[in-house]
Amino acid sequence: MTPDAAASATRRIELTLRKPWFALHWGVRPTLVIGGRGQPVQWGHGTWQVPADETAVIGVFLFNRMWRYGRAEFALEPRHPPALVYRAPMLPFGPGRMRADVTASRAPGRR
Repeated sequence: MTPDAAASATRRIELTLRKPWFALHWGVRPTLVIGGRGQPVQWGHGTWQVPADETAVIGVFLFNRMWRYGRAEFALEPRHPPALVYRAPMLPFGPGRMRADVTASRAPGRR
C-alpha cells in the first residue's frame, strides 16, 4: 500500500437512526455530525465513511426550528464494531442515546 493510500484509508460504518413509535415531535429529521461537519439525514439505516485507523466522533442531534435536542455522541474507535444505533427521545427535549450495535453481523438482506 502506498503512503498516500495508507493515509487516506477509510472504512464504512452503518448507522441506524430510530425514533420512538410514540413521539411528541413531528416532521423532525436528525442531523449527523462526523468530524465536525453536519449533514441532514433520514430515519432508518445508512452507511458513511470514517477513517479506518483513527477514532471518529459521531454525533446526532434533532432541531425543531426553535431549539436543539436529542444530542448524542459516540467516539468510534477502530476496535469497535462498524455499526451504531441512535435512539431519539420521546419528548422534544433531553438527550438521545447512541451505542455500538453488537448485533451488526447480520446475514445479508436481514434488517
